[in-house]
Amino acid sequence: MKIIISLFILFQILSTEAQTHKDSIIEFQNHLTQEYKNPDKSPLSKKEIKKFEGHDFFPIDENFKVKAEFEKIQNPTPFLMKTSSERLPTYEVFGIAIFEINNQKFQLNIYQSHRLREIEEYKNDLFLPFTDLTNGDQTYSGGRYIDLEIPDGNSIVIDFNKAYNPYCAYSHNYSCPKPPAENDLDIEIKAGIKL
Repeated sequence: MKIIISLFILFQILSTEAQTHKDSIIEFQNHLTQEYKNPDKSPLSKKEIKKFEGHDFFPIDENFKVKAEFEKIQNPTPFLMKTSSERLPTYEVFGIAIFEINNQKFQLNIYQSHRLREIEEYKNDLFLPFTDLTNGDQTYSGGRYIDLEIPDGNSIVIDFNKAYNPYCAYSHNYSCPKPPAENDLDIEIKAGIKL
């Protein structure tokens, strides 16, 4: 009887966590849609904003929320990240994330912008640009981004359900960082924003 009660409690906890995660993703999606409807923040033209009804997302999938091992890079070397224009902003590899999806092991570099870390509001922000096997078909050919924050310990949560497109997916008037080759995932990430 105690085992049945324990299993029931565990099931309730997991169900609550799953619902909380789903709610946080829906909130993220709604926030992104509202930004694109806002003429002051949107990469869309005024004409496009009037027609814009919202982004298309993959169904929310718990399997694409991963807890990764996080290895901070000591004394990283700054480099100039390629963009969709001639602009070359300075970044560094802040850390390396190692994780599994569907029993496959992957590794991604997580970057920090030198310019943004000098701004109080963004000093803890990290940047994860990536490409995967959905690019050019189900998602934007130039890859997608995920925003992260500096973790406290040696692990970091990467939620691909929060992957979004660079502004360049909507307009050529922007200069967007291109995901470096080492951040190309040999798997379909069917999570986050679609093409």
